[in-house]
Amino acid sequence: MNSSNLSMAESIVPSPYIKQARDARNSRENQVKQLLEQRKLPPDGWDDAAIEGFLYELAMMDSNNFQGNIGAGEREARIASDFVARRHFRLGHGVGRSGDITAIQPKAAGSSLLMRLTNCLVLDTIKLAGVRSAAACVLLPVATGMSLVLTFLTLRIKRPKAKYIIWPRIDQKSCFKSMITAGFEPVVVENVLEGDELRTDVAAVEEKIQELGSESILCLHSTTSCFAPRAADRLVELAALCKKYDIPHIVNNAYGVQSSKCMHLIQEAHRTGRLDAFVQSTDKNFLVPVGGAIVVGFEKHFIDDISQTYPGRASATPSIDVFITLLSLGASGYRKLLSQRKEVYEYLSAGLSSVAESHGEKLLKTKNNPISLALSLETIVGEATKSKALAGDTDEVDPTETTELGSMLFTRFVSGARVVASGSRRTIGSYTFINWGAHSNHYPSPYLTAAAAIGMTKDEVDAFLKRLKKVLMKFKRKRGVIQEVSQSKEEQEKSDRPDV
Repeated sequence: MNSSNLSMAESIVPSPYIKQARDARNSRENQVKQLLEQRKLPPDGWDDAAIEGFLYELAMMDSNNFQGNIGAGEREARIASDFVARRHFRLGHGVGRSGDITAIQPKAAGSSLLMRLTNCLVLDTIKLAGVRSAAACVLLPVATGMSLVLTFLTLRIKRPKAKYIIWPRIDQKSCFKSMITAGFEPVVVENVLEGDELRTDVAAVEEKIQELGSESILCLHSTTSCFAPRAADRLVELAALCKKYDIPHIVNNAYGVQSSKCMHLIQEAHRTGRLDAFVQSTDKNFLVPVGGAIVVGFEKHFIDDISQTYPGRASATPSIDVFITLLSLGASGYRKLLSQRKEVYEYLSAGLSSVAESHGEKLLKTKNNPISLALSLETIVGEATKSKALAGDTDEVDPTETTELGSMLFTRFVSGARVVASGSRRTIGSYTFINWGAHSNHYPSPYLTAAAAIGMTKDEVDAFLKRLKKVLMKFKRKRGVIQEVSQSKEEQEKSDRPDV
């Protein structure tokens, strides 16, 4: 109610009670005022009632919720199911218009305001996470791979003679397919092994630039967040090459916002060289359902161009999810999540190191990967090979025999951990990768990876390590590496059950 209605309410309810209600309402309205004025993350998160109330106020600004509105067009945000309407806070018009995903909709002032505010909050969060010089961003209603496609297609207009994208190898399908889907030819540059770690071969990248000619290259497509033992690309050195040869530089920063190291690399690469835009997932960095990605750039006009490349309107769901989450967390809440993630990384690292030592393995040294960790499986697989040889079977161990370890973890409700073995191949389009998953044709040992991602807790780490220990013992028994211990059927079933 506005102040006039509240004054009239004083004739029905004693005025001291109405005054108290007015003060509480003013407090809520001040939150909204500060958000509209500052367009930044609130210092502290809003409660659910404040967020929900604001969303419904925004919805009342859209034409489909006007009293007496008659929709005479083909798209009037009519929703058959009230359940669906409530799920979307009665925001049915989506975001953008046919020619620009960030355009204002005449029928939907509330949805348009939501979209613009969400992009403001996201940009503020990107700066909070470490890229202070970011100038603009757009939240797209597609995941990272398709957002990369749109970015490449935008560059095509600026570089019509280009047909190649130089890509330091990272064994993740969506970023590779994004280049093919956009109609370009990926030029794969193999990584180099430094100790346990796979690093960018900067010299090989420069050789490819010189060989192909800068005009024929759309961009350099580098990576920050990735699975160990691959490290984040050498962004500063690559940015220097892009500046030297006048080549655009696009970074796949899929889950790098949560890492101060990844964000520092991006900031330094832009400060000292050339970096045009970086793309990240909403779900991996902001703890929302899958469905969105954020393209961030250092020149507003480039982000505007990408927005105009997107054809048609789009779902507002990713914007709603991120808007609610960032308002709920506030700056203090997101900083806390970033700090907790670093602590969990160190905790997981220590735990995996202990497990590795107890099995004659090692935690691979990957200091330039701040999120993912890898535990070698060389001794375990080597012992399995030796056992087979003693049994008269001299064939090499099939890769699937090693990767079965990952399946055993998954059936015990451990998701996300990956087991990578030598010998696997993967064909994507016309490209065949040797040792797919290892980011290299010749990584020296099989390994298991696990990530300390934002939102993970130490309790989850403890449960994971406990199940990993059990699975490693069972894996070794199954292959005759250690003697099977006699167990009753009841004890066997108990040992196989996850500790939940």
